[in-house]
Amino acid sequence: MKKNLIIRSLSAVVFLLVLLSGIILNEYLYISVFTLITIIAQAELYIIFKKQGYNPQMLYGLFVGLVIFILTFLVAKELIPPTSYFIAIFLILFLFIFELYHYRENHFVSIAFTIFGIVYVVIPMSTLNFIAFAGINQNIYTYEYLLAMFIMIWVNDSGAYLIGSIIGKHKLFERISPKKTWEGTIGGLLSTIAATYVVSIFFTGINLFQWLIFAVIVVIFGTYGDLVESQLKRRAGIKDSGNIMPGHGGLLDRFDSTFFAAPMIFLYLKAIEYFF
Repeated sequence: MKKNLIIRSLSAVVFLLVLLSGIILNEYLYISVFTLITIIAQAELYIIFKKQGYNPQMLYGLFVGLVIFILTFLVAKELIPPTSYFIAIFLILFLFIFELYHYRENHFVSIAFTIFGIVYVVIPMSTLNFIAFAGINQNIYTYEYLLAMFIMIWVNDSGAYLIGSIIGKHKLFERISPKKTWEGTIGGLLSTIAATYVVSIFFTGINLFQWLIFAVIVVIFGTYGDLVESQLKRRAGIKDSGNIMPGHGGLLDRFDSTFFAAPMIFLYLKAIEYFF
């Protein structure tokens, strides 16, 4: 028991150090760390599908995911034009062609699950690139919004778990996640709001009121992201998406909230840019 706790703690510390280094130090370490995270999370999803008897084009799907994530980074940094996204369209068309050479009955099921991995993991993670660049920060890599978002996700998860464990009684979505409660969800939100006040003192790109809206968006859509992945795992009959982090599961587990929160935060920041 003690050994498991030590391993769990060490893996959490290593993960946190790698993630924070990737966010804070520079844009090149950022793209290296988050490209790796994205591809591993996508691979974990494909492995889950394979265990259920489906056959996504795993290697080609990962290749397409890699290209899309890198393209997004280069577009956000304004090194290439947005029209470069047409490359991704051609790559997805080849997915249909390659499927012709596989001897299986459910060709379009394979295609659907391959594309699902791109839509569910890669495209949401790609919006992180635009949060870091994309005019919001005058096309200069700025980590404040990324770091703030991840801090809020972590605080929300921790607050929801602690409060829910202590006083949680009313189930939030029992059919999908029996352990989540309304008390825990509200506790996570209040914890995140408290953390947001501290964030607003150090990061002044937007005002306190805008930061509070930022936090509410993270909590709401992060919670939905968590529920969606819980439903996916429940249908697959598994507890964790992988074992890359001893005691913590896979990267799909660690970034499920990000898949839904990041796109909404990007849209929110663009709305601030245009209207305020």
